Amino acid sequence: MRLLKTAIHPDADPNSSFIFSRQAARAIVLNGENILMLYTERYHDYTLPGGGINEGEDIIKGLIRELTEETGAKGIADIVPFGRYEEFRPWYKNNLNTMHLNSYCFTCSVHDELGKTQLEDYEMHNGMRPEWLNIHDAIKHNENTIKNSDKKGLSIERETFLLKLIIDELI
Repeated sequence: MRLLKTAIHPDADPNSSFIFSRQAARAIVLNGENILMLYTERYHDYTLPGGGINEGEDIIKGLIRELTEETGAKGIADIVPFGRYEEFRPWYKNNLNTMHLNSYCFTCSVHDELGKTQLEDYEMHNGMRPEWLNIHDAIKHNENTIKNSDKKGLSIERETFLLKLIIDELI
């Protein structure tokens, strides 16, 4: 899958021998200029649906699982690779200091009406909810959060980069 970008957080060491590697799958679901996103109240941001792939799990099956759990999406079809976003972030668990995260992004289609979500406890606690919105509004919102909020999480810059690339290449 093509590499879209490599991002290195200033507090991460990509050359460390203490790296935790993680794979994730993210869904790009468009309906014209509307895109299916996750709004997270805790971070006041919009992100693409998706998340970590379990050990031994096929990446496409992980994508479908995450998209279904987080948005209640049904009728997931037409899955096409879009690109990989690589990042190095600080990590403070199990005597490791850096996380190497590869987010594999795929375009796909879903039925317009979403079903019931199956959010994890921390996702519910963070106020995560699926939402269809205009992609330009999502970018504007995230850029405002980057500029003005101290609540922002580590993923907002990745998500905003991906949203802009989606406009350039898919809309």
